[in-house]
Amino acid sequence: MSHHIIEARDLSYTYPDGTPGLNNVSFRITHGESVALVGANGAGKSTLLLHLNGCLLPSNGTIVVGGIQLSRDTLRAVRRSVGMVFQNADDQLFMPTVFEDVAFGLRNLGVNELDLERRVMEALKTVGAEHLAGRPPYKLSYGEKRLSAIATVLVMSPDILVMDEPSSSLDPRARARLIGLLKTFQHTKIIATHDLDLALDLCERTIVIHRGRVTADGATGEIFNNTALLHECGLEIPLRMQKCPEPLKPKSANTTADHGHPHPGSTRHE
Repeated sequence: MSHHIIEARDLSYTYPDGTPGLNNVSFRITHGESVALVGANGAGKSTLLLHLNGCLLPSNGTIVVGGIQLSRDTLRAVRRSVGMVFQNADDQLFMPTVFEDVAFGLRNLGVNELDLERRVMEALKTVGAEHLAGRPPYKLSYGEKRLSAIATVLVMSPDILVMDEPSSSLDPRARARLIGLLKTFQHTKIIATHDLDLALDLCERTIVIHRGRVTADGATGEIFNNTALLHECGLEIPLRMQKCPEPLKPKSANTTADHGHPHPGSTRHE
């Protein structure tokens, strides 16, 4: 199962304008792991994900996917293994219809039309979006675009699924459907998210990124119970792990009896 393994070794990246993005990031994710990548805005999560399928190439260090070191020469092989769902669905949808967007990768591989149509509709059905097949993407809601973008990746049957803020803009029912769907995906998952409750549902392991570095890497429950760590990295405890506040005690309706004074606004006749 080496084709499901992804590894970063001393990975660093600096943007062309000199802005540092990543600094000596190292980790190893093995077959079947579901790993959350969390951090505040600007921590480096999206920058890291863009390295995992070669949208960005390291300034220093290496990315190894399924035993293949990422380089310009190996991009095609790496992208066969890694399916990437981008943070902005508009970056992924560019064809006249949703069907054509989902079919795009299969067509480039030369899949025959009969098999292509079956696989496209299966992918759309999986995310609950088969009714969107004939719709132009620019007329969809953001949540509908998100589901369509996920289908464009699932149709390719990747070994490793990489997702950037997958629950963004989804309503509660669509979010629950997405979580249920991702629980059925048995291979490797890497999910960058601000939705820490989703991370609790899906990921047994969490990597915390702060200022381009790995600050923590361990069991999700342990990391989310470390309030000092979360505070330092600009994160909050997941909602379900927060203590409910004590309910407010109702004030007495009879203020005259309590305090010997009439209720404000009342008229008292001597």
